[in-house]
Amino acid sequence: MKVITIDSPLKIGIKNIPIPERKNDSEVLIKVRALGICGSDIGAYRGVNPTVSYPRIIGHEIGGEVVSISDNSKGIIVGDRVVLEPYLPCYQCYPCSMGRTNCCEQLKVLGVQTDGGMAEYVTHPLNLVHLVPREMEWQEVAMIEPLTIALHANHRSRVKEGEHVLIIGAGAIGLLAAQVAMVYGAVPIVVDVEEKRLELAKEIGIPHTLHPAQGKVIQELFAITKGRMAEVVIEASGAKGAIYGMFDYVSAAGRIALVGWPNGETPLPTAVITKKELDIVGSRTSVKEFPEAIALLQNKQVQVREIITRVVTFDEIPDAVMNMAGFPDKFVKVVAVL
Repeated sequence: MKVITIDSPLKIGIKNIPIPERKNDSEVLIKVRALGICGSDIGAYRGVNPTVSYPRIIGHEIGGEVVSISDNSKGIIVGDRVVLEPYLPCYQCYPCSMGRTNCCEQLKVLGVQTDGGMAEYVTHPLNLVHLVPREMEWQEVAMIEPLTIALHANHRSRVKEGEHVLIIGAGAIGLLAAQVAMVYGAVPIVVDVEEKRLELAKEIGIPHTLHPAQGKVIQELFAITKGRMAEVVIEASGAKGAIYGMFDYVSAAGRIALVGWPNGETPLPTAVITKKELDIVGSRTSVKEFPEAIALLQNKQVQVREIITRVVTFDEIPDAVMNMAGFPDKFVKVVAVL
């Protein structure tokens, strides 16, 4: 079978390796049909992700058809469509003991700390495989895992009906997080420096978009929230300037979820945190959110096709990764359908 590998930074290509075999009854063999290209894949290609070792088969946004499976309590059979939960916890450490497996001290993510799913076939633990509706398009299946990230950010920041949720960064995660906030009855406000992304946010129904370069974000936010400012801020960009800005955007007694990964450490204004008595939480990957993500897509409550910039074939993935690394502003989301 063919796989997408990065041998070292800036060296990506297609190789042929044997089709994997199930090691035991707790594994499933899957023919991959849908792949999403994530920012972590781009980071692996560029060599800026310190957790990636080389050579590495990349990819963790994976859906496909079951080829081989043992009898199981989930009722999944050969031919079913599934999506893979790509986080491999140890199930033994303190976070795992609390059910917060996404915080596992030994967590391995496909395509990062271990070989991923940009392959024609993969094996995966049955307990981390979720059934998806047969009528769901493959490009939608590729968006399930990113949607779980957006769900987790909303859950971690405890978004409530009627609240204003300011999302910094109108990439795929930010736009999905804004849509989830609307599903929960909140009022999303998206901030981004790219006008095209703000236009996309408007197209998918986000009621408020703000451009920081115009210098009026605080005034406009004050007007939208009638002076309260945003009860919730979801930081999905990782940009240092945006991280500092969120302290101006959040209300007193507000909540902040940090989703984006900054390049390097960012000192925080602890005096402001204390004065406003802010709740600041990290939001890493997801935990137990796949069923909700599948349901949201099945019920058409979240739009993902509009977020997809381009659909490519398997053989086009290396060029797509290089283009995304070289021209990040031109792409919101790229998926491959096999």
